[in-house]
Amino acid sequence: MTSPTDSSALAAMKRRRFLSAVGGVAGLAALSQVPAAGTALAAPRPRGGAYPFTLGVASGDPTPDGVVLWTRLAPDPFAPHGGMPGRPVPVDWQVASDEGMRRLVRSGTAQALPDLAYSVHVEISGLEPGRHYYYRFRYRGDLSEVGRTVTTPEHDNVANSLNFAFASCQDWSHGFYSAYRHMAEEDLDLVVHLGDYVYEYGLPADGGNRHTPLPEVLQEGPQNLDRWRMQYALYKSDPDLQRTHARFPWLVTWDDHEYQNDYAGAYDDTITAARAAAYQAWYEHQPVRRRSLPRPDGSLRLYGRSQWGRLAQFDVLDTRQYRDAPPCGWGEAAACPAAYDPKVTVLGTTQEKWLLDGLRESDARWNVLANSVMMARLDHDGPSGDILWHDAWDGFPAARKRITDTFVSGRVRNPVIVTGDWHSTFVNDIKRDFDDPGSPVVATEFVGTSITTNGDDEVYGPYYGPMIKYNPHITFFDGDRRGYVRCSVDKKEWRTDLRMVSSVSRADAPVSTFASFIVEDGRPGARRL
Repeated sequence: MTSPTDSSALAAMKRRRFLSAVGGVAGLAALSQVPAAGTALAAPRPRGGAYPFTLGVASGDPTPDGVVLWTRLAPDPFAPHGGMPGRPVPVDWQVASDEGMRRLVRSGTAQALPDLAYSVHVEISGLEPGRHYYYRFRYRGDLSEVGRTVTTPEHDNVANSLNFAFASCQDWSHGFYSAYRHMAEEDLDLVVHLGDYVYEYGLPADGGNRHTPLPEVLQEGPQNLDRWRMQYALYKSDPDLQRTHARFPWLVTWDDHEYQNDYAGAYDDTITAARAAAYQAWYEHQPVRRRSLPRPDGSLRLYGRSQWGRLAQFDVLDTRQYRDAPPCGWGEAAACPAAYDPKVTVLGTTQEKWLLDGLRESDARWNVLANSVMMARLDHDGPSGDILWHDAWDGFPAARKRITDTFVSGRVRNPVIVTGDWHSTFVNDIKRDFDDPGSPVVATEFVGTSITTNGDDEVYGPYYGPMIKYNPHITFFDGDRRGYVRCSVDKKEWRTDLRMVSSVSRADAPVSTFASFIVEDGRPGARRL
């Protein structure tokens, strides 16, 4: 029998071994940015000769002169190495000014490494600002589909408009990605994904609401890097998700289910081997820059800033990796004085300083916080009690107030928070101090529903619905429709359209605009149209 002491020592040894491997991966990943010798035409054949671009293509994090291009070679996603030969291989990439890929403006060859699941992250530069480009990859004789991307306007350009959508919470087994089918048809510049891209659970043998038989290996939840890679491969095999990635550049963050439900990243001062594996798999499957390469301790830098000329600044937040344990208890619990300790943080001291400094220095017309958990208060029981949900910003009121105070003291223009996580839709007035009923409204928050999570069931309407009367700053609530949020921004106003599908039990379910809202320049708070 193994003693508890022996078990702890064994776990620590396994963690050291894994993190040592992660450190090696970080070094190898840097090499993947070095142009490969030769071309992909002479690369080794995938096992069985199958098509290697089964997971599609993507772009992300656009700038005025460039963008990140992504793909992953996986001819057999549930086989060792995804069906690749187990050694580095070259992958050709091309960028063109036309969809037919005749007018090439950039091209090269990157290395796809087995240590990074044969993912490729190419950082393109030298492009012209504010225009569309097209791209593709080649491996041996196989070409990927052609993706479309865009560069942002130059910073000194107050762009005329910006159209983007945001989404979150896409449990594969809860239904089809009919929302993405319709999002791909929108006239968008950008997609913002706010987390729960995958879920950490095992999948039903029959595919749940999709009624699609799945390999036995997927029925247990991910516990190691290989299994996490399979989870992402399953999700990214969806054709509607692939098409939306190929149509628009994405800005991405994560929430909890990319590792574990409701976890707080910094409370034990360590990153376990299991969490490091989840983090690495996330990096391998997202169109992010080399700043997000896994570090030797298993962490990665996710948060970042993106600007759409001077029209909009996006601050993409990581609300999981650095947050403290909620001082008043996990989940649904009573408020308590400990949450007002100024040392308690959601973002960590470094990220919080970066955010607040960036808000004070911003010259953007609209300042957008891409945020994973709801910032507004949700009082559960009104005057009769003090119950809140502590996995959101309600569990960290002092940290929230440091942000709302900065909106005021920094004279931040038009702060708007876009939020995921809740599988429901909220439109919220953000108060400077939620403990003071007379406190002014200083920002607007739009909380989007899920792409699929909770399926077509009615779960949160009956649960949250009775609470809304205790929260007059919540100006709109809908509990159980599925979809995404479309935002159209110009110099005078911000328009939000709630795009809801009729069902997630059908891949071809229709979409409609359920409600629309306007935020006027200089006037925080949304008005329903």
